[in-house]
Amino acid sequence: MELPDFMSYANKFSNSEFVEKIARIAKRAGAKLVYVALILYYTLQSDKVSTTDKAIIIGALGYMISPLDVLPDAIPIVGLTDDLAVLLYVLKKVWGNVEPDIKDKAMQKLTKWFDQEEIAEIGNVFEEEK
Repeated sequence: MELPDFMSYANKFSNSEFVEKIARIAKRAGAKLVYVALILYYTLQSDKVSTTDKAIIIGALGYMISPLDVLPDAIPIVGLTDDLAVLLYVLKKVWGNVEPDIKDKAMQKLTKWFDQEEIAEIGNVFEEEK
């Protein structure tokens, strides 16, 4: 799948809309998508991240929030796969700036929406889904 120009979605991002969307789609999206989105969200808040990296994170999170994307989120099963692809692409780009405390914070938040079995399915975030 070819990635869309997610930077054109940067103006769609807002903290409140991100939190609202994650809470609304958490179970349907799955633990992996939510975990990756939370890592990016918390990385965005870090003062150790460059402006360039923050810009691409904002673009990716804006893409996730936007109802207008390549595969509309309302389509069962596949509707969120493009969102996950964009988020993973950006996470790979900024992975070197993701501090262990950010991963821990994202995991703590994840435990509010998912049980341990669902969380265990995340594995390595960069592995392909089976």
